Formats: sequence, C-alpha cells, structure tokens
Amino acid sequence: MSDLLPTPLHAMHLQAGAKMVPFAGYDMPVQYPSGIKSEHLHTRSAAGLFDVSHMGQGLFEGADVRQVLEKLLPLDLEELPLNHSVYTFLPNAEGGIIDDLIVTRWGPEAYFVVFNAACKTGDIAHFRAHLSATTRLQVLDDRALLALQGPQAEAVLSRLAPAVKALVFMTGCRVSIDGADCYVTRSGYTGEDGFEISVPAAAAPGLAQTLLNDPAVNWVGLGARDSLRLEAGLCLYGHDMDAQRSPVEAGLMWSVAKSRRADGARAGNFIGADKIFACQAQGAREKRVGLRVNGKAPVREGADIVDAAGELIGKVTSGGFAPSLAAPIAMGYVKAEHAAPGSSVAAMVRGKPLAMTVCKTPFVPQRYYRG
Repeated sequence: MSDLLPTPLHAMHLQAGAKMVPFAGYDMPVQYPSGIKSEHLHTRSAAGLFDVSHMGQGLFEGADVRQVLEKLLPLDLEELPLNHSVYTFLPNAEGGIIDDLIVTRWGPEAYFVVFNAACKTGDIAHFRAHLSATTRLQVLDDRALLALQGPQAEAVLSRLAPAVKALVFMTGCRVSIDGADCYVTRSGYTGEDGFEISVPAAAAPGLAQTLLNDPAVNWVGLGARDSLRLEAGLCLYGHDMDAQRSPVEAGLMWSVAKSRRADGARAGNFIGADKIFACQAQGAREKRVGLRVNGKAPVREGADIVDAAGELIGKVTSGGFAPSLAAPIAMGYVKAEHAAPGSSVAAMVRGKPLAMTVCKTPFVPQRYYRG
C-alpha cells in the first residue's frame, strides 16, 4: 500500500469511511458505507460526487498543435469550436486503441486532454514522441478532477457557478468557485447529465466539501462508477477495448470525424488509419454487443460466450448487476454473425451455459443535456 499514490482528496475518503482499493497505482475509494447499489441509485436520482483525480490532465499548445494532434487522433480540430469537447481514441500503428480520450479546445492553439489513469504514462510518452519542435505538452499534475453526476447536478453546481447553466453536453467554461480557478465541462461517464471540474489540487478538498454540504450530493466510489457506465453502454479501457482491438470491432467509428473517414474530404492521414479502414472495408470478424442475461445470476468479465451448439463465439468483457434494472447485464465480443440484436447466446458460468440475448446499448437511456 505504501507505493500507492493518494489523490488530493484521500483524507476525505478515509474520513467518510470509504473502502479503499489499489487502482491504476492510486489508493482509491471503491465504495462508502451506504454501499454500491445505494450510491448508484443516488446518482441516478440526485447527484453523485466522484473523485477522478487519478486521471491524467494535459495541455497541448503551439503554433502547429492542431496539425500535430491530427496526425495522432482521428479528429478535425479545425472544426472544433472554442470550449467544445470531443470524445476520441488514440490509435496505434496496427489500428488498435492505445486509449480513449476527451479533447477540449481551450484556445486557438491550445487543447486540454483528459487521459485514462492506467494509460496516462504511456499516453504522455506516445504524444511526446510525436511532438514538433514548437508544440508543448504540459502535464497538469497540480490539478485535481471531480465529477458531479446526476439529474440534480446542474442545480447544485449552478448555485456556486451560475455560468454552468448555459453549458450543454460536451461544452465547457472557466469559472471561479470559492476563489479557485476551475474549468468545468458538461460531461461525464455515467450516462447522466453532469459535470467534470478541473480544479487546483490545493483547492479540491474545499470544493468537494462545499458540494457535499448540499443535501443532494453524496460521495460515490469506483464500484458504482463502473455499474453506471456499464448501464450507459460505455466502454472501459483495458476491458472493452485495448491495443489489440480495432475501433471497428469496438463500435467506435462514430468518433472518427466525418472529414477524416475513408470517404471524407481529409481522409485518414493519422497513425493506424490504413489498418482501421482496411478492417472497416473487410468487415469486423467480431463486434462488441450488449448482453441481457436471463435470470438473476451475474456474468463476469472473462466468461466464454457460446452459441446454441456450445461452440465458442466470444468473450464477456464487462459484466455485473444493473441496479437501475434490478437485473444482470454484460458487454462482450461475439463473432459478427451472432451480433444482431435478438440473437440467443450463452455465457459459460461455472461450467454451465447461462442464456443471454444480444441487445443494443445503452441498457438505460442516456440523459445528457443537449439544450
């Protein structure tokens, strides 16, 4: 445990009675005394506060920063307005996925990027290996990151920073909260309306306490964060996508900017583009699908997926109980011929087949605020 890093809010988690676990090199709260189910449902009905300070934050700047980033990411940054965010993936030369990211345009020649915690060291090294002489990457390791998620998130945060009421999904703004310089984006990874707040590390405990003073807000840990994102049909890096998975298989080609697609005005010209487009043209052999589980028994990551004849056709990559549905759900990869919604498959659980039905995601409707 002594090798684990604390976030700036570590002491608050201990004071709140959190169960702490190692995660991506950090000592992180997996749940609080109320339990994962309670935290999950509270986020769906009120406002959950998540410490996501373990994630990486970086600022790219320079005269040719757009051209540099467009060599690495399948984005059209020229078309990205100021203070708008976009979801993307970082491809490798083989057309796999190094990480998935959120990129926000902070200025004419400045882009703010949030990296996944487990990937940030490799991401930063990858980006730095491809920077030009005039492009800079500043790692913002002096900042914490909070996520306030749920239907009451706007009401809570707008009392402290009225400007956030004007935001719609995937837009952001600078605000001052209790004297702290914050950058707020209307985004998150729960499927709910909500915000992510980049705040100076020293000011993070004060901001967290101010938010928690609102009766609508409770702490929420990694356990409920995972069940919330699974209900929303959102991928978890290292599970539902990785360096060996094509974004075609993962169902992420929607995140490639239209102009950068195979038939676009500025097609390709990013690392891995040829491999990705080849996979797209040939058709993916496997596809990521949602899976509704018959009965109440959960299906966990790593379970084999079989067809009616018992032949292996895929593997579960995420699975668990969905508190909003009071039922088990899962995501995984199956051979393309079994990927149509309504297909009957089974997961092998303790040596026995457990019936499942392929379905579309999200399992629970997403409630992002789009104005």
